[in-house]
Amino acid sequence: MSLPDLTYPVPKYVADTGEVSAKYRRGSHQPELPMTSASAHYLATGASTGGEFGLYRWDFGPDVSGPDAHFHKAISESFFILFGTVRLYDGEKWIDARSGDFLYVPPGGVHGFRNESGEPASMLLLFTPGAPREHYFETLAAGAQQAMTDEEKAAFFLLHDTYWL
Repeated sequence: MSLPDLTYPVPKYVADTGEVSAKYRRGSHQPELPMTSASAHYLATGASTGGEFGLYRWDFGPDVSGPDAHFHKAISESFFILFGTVRLYDGEKWIDARSGDFLYVPPGGVHGFRNESGEPASMLLLFTPGAPREHYFETLAAGAQQAMTDEEKAAFFLLHDTYWL
């Protein structure tokens, strides 16, 4: 039997035996960022994964919320719907995504998301590589960008690799 020609990344762990290093988080863990219209669970931040990825659970309340069309130059973003209906923008059209639906957006890909259903919904957000998205989420949740000048807003969004259309 011949093996396929596969290329794996260069190993980051080089010891001959494994180590105990897994991190477990219960589903009942409270969100790190509770907001009035949604809440964010920091499942695996870029800091906790050594920059590999960032994984967040975004729980929407019934109120309309979510960002308009934008793109990122340095990170990809993926969406996996856990329950409810989340409108996802794929750069061409808004799609009513439901449980089990998935959208991958590479760097430069135009996208957006929002809950317009009037019902709660939940999704997973995956960013690669693991950018420090927590500061972005927390600043927006606090409404701090509303007090920023136009120049400060431009710098804030540039810092967080967010380019609005």
